[in-house]
Amino acid sequence: MTKFVKKVNYVWEQRKLGEIADKAVDNRGKTPFISKEGTHPLLEVASLGSGAPDYSKVTKYLSDETFKTELRAYIKEGDILFSTVGSIGLVSLMDTNENAAIAQNIVAFRANESYDSKFLYAMLSTEENQYKAQRIVMGAVQPSIKVSQLVDVEYFVTENIAEQRKLGEYFLNLDHLITLHQRKICIFIKKMPIDWEQRKLGDIAEVTKLAGFEFTEHVVYSDAGNIIALRGLNIKNGQLILDDVKYIDGSNFSKLNRSKLFIDDIMLTYVGTVGEVAIIKENNRFYLAPNVSRIRVQSNDSPKFISHYMRTDNFKNKVIFPLIATSSQPALSMENIRKFMINMPKNRDEQDCLAEYFDHLDHLITLHHRKCVVLRKKKVNDWEQRKVSDLLQERNEQASMSEEYPLMAFIANQGVAPKGERYDRSALVNDEAGKKYKRTKFGDFIYSSNNLACK
Repeated sequence: MTKFVKKVNYVWEQRKLGEIADKAVDNRGKTPFISKEGTHPLLEVASLGSGAPDYSKVTKYLSDETFKTELRAYIKEGDILFSTVGSIGLVSLMDTNENAAIAQNIVAFRANESYDSKFLYAMLSTEENQYKAQRIVMGAVQPSIKVSQLVDVEYFVTENIAEQRKLGEYFLNLDHLITLHQRKICIFIKKMPIDWEQRKLGDIAEVTKLAGFEFTEHVVYSDAGNIIALRGLNIKNGQLILDDVKYIDGSNFSKLNRSKLFIDDIMLTYVGTVGEVAIIKENNRFYLAPNVSRIRVQSNDSPKFISHYMRTDNFKNKVIFPLIATSSQPALSMENIRKFMINMPKNRDEQDCLAEYFDHLDHLITLHHRKCVVLRKKKVNDWEQRKVSDLLQERNEQASMSEEYPLMAFIANQGVAPKGERYDRSALVNDEAGKKYKRTKFGDFIYSSNNLACK
């Protein structure tokens, strides 16, 4: 049997919730008086679950008097709000609003000085840790958990505060990204009043592509130049990706008039990865390449709004994908693209206003995505692949059996246990006087061809 000991210290360890955070606010059993004229939002379970509390879901308010006299304590920025009744385990990180209060089915935890609140919020939000809360739920009709039991639940945490801050910031940014995407989707779902109408794309725009003979006879690719042929790989997530391009400066441009691209032309991939959309933002630089169609709006409608609308998941699932020809190579015909039905405001000003708003959201999403990438690259503890021999070394110390070093049983999938009747194999051991055995210490990994145990 071979014994191994650790050569490195692991910075992640298990801690009870009560050891890393204090119960700061608990209004259970205390129902405050609700005021129609109140100005203090009462946060209920419906407001929790994504980053900061969602105030659009607040339906109850407290008066100044109730807020000052009937609450046991007040929530602060950085408190982790945790639902304990009904929808168990919903979590939000309290923002700067000092005038809000929490209902009696929510408890606020406050990170102690050795832990970062954003990190604890991210930790409590994971699916695995949500499951830990579910395991202590009581009641069938109205599920609930006892805070006295919740504070004893153990979580894996790092004591490195710098790492906590990096991880907390990273996952909070991810939550914000998700919220922005959901907000964009909700606007297209909800903003469908009677002043919107459905238009067929072919009625309001010219749809075309680069013909095969045009490409074969008149286009010459090169790896350097100024004029770019936009291929399918250059269009992704509403943007032109220009890190891998082909130039066509040596082509016969007099025969490529309809493939020349201008500001506000909409690009749509129609072969292979179907449905990627982007809009042209400068003149005299781009031409069509194969597998990319050009949509040029002819009516007094906003190309930017139309491009945003065509990028929604709802549009792709309900309009684009049903029209794709089923084959080994997914494809759309120009005729089917002209059949696209676009829901849009009748008013051009409203189209422009929405397009500008979505441009702003896209910019925010890009910035947050970039920040997440930077944080991911700057993580304090990057993961890497290491050989076991780099982490562990064999212990080969020997000692005679004694009270200090009794013979132990090493049990697969269970660990180390004192020898009982079940595991007593003394009859198989020729224990001569003074015989020495390999000595183990707390924290050793015990390995043999039959068992792997951790002492």
